[in-house]
Amino acid sequence: MAQPVRDDLVTGADLLAARLAAAGATHAFGIPGGEVLALVDALERAGIQFLLAKHENAAGFMAEGLWHTTGALPILVATLGPGVANAVNVVANAQQDRVPLVFITGCVDHALAESYTHQVFDHQAVLRPLVKASLRAAPGTEDLVVEKAIAIARSGRPGPVHIDLPISVAEARTARRGPLVAPQLQANIPADLSAAHALIADAKRPLVIAGLDLVNQGGAAALDAFLMHTGAPLLTTYKAKGLVPEDDPRVIGGVGLSPKADAIVMPLIEAADLIILAGYDPIEMRQGWRNPWPTSKSVIDIVAQDTPHGMHSASLLLEGSVGQILTKLAEGPRRENVWPGGEPERVRMAIRSVFADRPGWGPHAVFATLRDVAPAGTVATADSGAHRILLSQMWNSDGPRRLLQSTGLCTMGCALPLATGAALGSGQPTLCFVGDAGLEMVLGELATLRDLMVPVVIAVLVDESLGLIALKQKQLGLRRAGVDFGSSDFAAVAAALGGYGVSVADRDSLKREAQAAFQRDGFTVLACRIDAQSYEGAF
Repeated sequence: MAQPVRDDLVTGADLLAARLAAAGATHAFGIPGGEVLALVDALERAGIQFLLAKHENAAGFMAEGLWHTTGALPILVATLGPGVANAVNVVANAQQDRVPLVFITGCVDHALAESYTHQVFDHQAVLRPLVKASLRAAPGTEDLVVEKAIAIARSGRPGPVHIDLPISVAEARTARRGPLVAPQLQANIPADLSAAHALIADAKRPLVIAGLDLVNQGGAAALDAFLMHTGAPLLTTYKAKGLVPEDDPRVIGGVGLSPKADAIVMPLIEAADLIILAGYDPIEMRQGWRNPWPTSKSVIDIVAQDTPHGMHSASLLLEGSVGQILTKLAEGPRRENVWPGGEPERVRMAIRSVFADRPGWGPHAVFATLRDVAPAGTVATADSGAHRILLSQMWNSDGPRRLLQSTGLCTMGCALPLATGAALGSGQPTLCFVGDAGLEMVLGELATLRDLMVPVVIAVLVDESLGLIALKQKQLGLRRAGVDFGSSDFAAVAAALGGYGVSVADRDSLKREAQAAFQRDGFTVLACRIDAQSYEGAF
């Protein structure tokens, strides 16, 4: 005779799911397998909606996109073996792009793994180099492991944490537990800021370079106040675009990816007598930003977490809450008459001139037209490739987290799922920029868009080549190889997968179709055919 189910008992998966919900998780993304069915069921009962993607890699980027727009704890779920292996790219991206991704994987029990090999490998051994921590739940620790994972993921510079959840632990019934009381974290501000105050007071040509730490800590207002106090102009990394709206005359532009932009700003860096690194994380930067100033330069490096990297020198390191440190440094009399020669404005205008729209049709026209059509506050995403370098210079962000991209890992195939998660979170149309090769990597996620019924406008740059790689081959004097492919009818693919698709090759058509796309409930693919040669000399 079957025993009745006791109301005071829950599964291990229930304990885990309840902690995730209490930490602000609203959705989990992934592909279920038999080993995570108890977890998926528990997530749904805890009020965390499980959403099916077509690939674990895309699922992780959807979780990140949602986090950018709502702040919800990003959750990725994968079954054992191939599910874990498929997610390696997005986990590595979360580590390099500072995303607090909680990655939960199903696994067989330890005893079974000793004698059963089908789909079994050591998940933790694979993932440990890529995550801040890899944990394994055991009976009686389900909620403790989750609390630990969340704390690690969010502390310092955010990053991914892995939880391996054995089947027996997920399915076993256990007593309910009361809530854990997490300690309240106080903002970390160095006790003595006198050296930094003195450097700022003496500077005649201060320059601020803001980065990812400041975005993740929500420090836009503090940065604005600090710029007003010091009179310093602002450079940003690409992830930090929009911390101050880019039409603000204090904003010179984004740096770290375009050789042209970097060459224009380097004389300004040389002329500065004080550089303030405001949450600057050099993981975004290319080789040209190794030792970009001499060790004799006065540099205040304000970081969320001190991570030895060797990319640059600093005369003063301040670790903690970047925004609150900036607020403390902005106390006192406002600085006047800095940069009396007007160099920052000349550099700002030079960058805007070099990356201005061009006559005729090409990537410049695509980006300029869509910037004009996209409503204020639109979140855009950019895939990796030649188009991203140019777009990142041309696209004016009117707020933080308004141009999402993979800058640390620079992985292809990220833009569409990032846009999907962002649209899911905001309820507003997002704009996705992707090359034809990048879109072909994730075509199945158009079906995910159809099923989720979220509005995404996808501008695909169709040039039938890996444009950036082809440019590098040409620069190195190498033969063109492995960069060309056939033409796909993306408009037809969009229609076949439940969306709307159209091919465009002029500004008027693009403007008309984009305006309609931003009013559409479902997804739209704007296939913009361009000449790959348009990128030569563009960035």
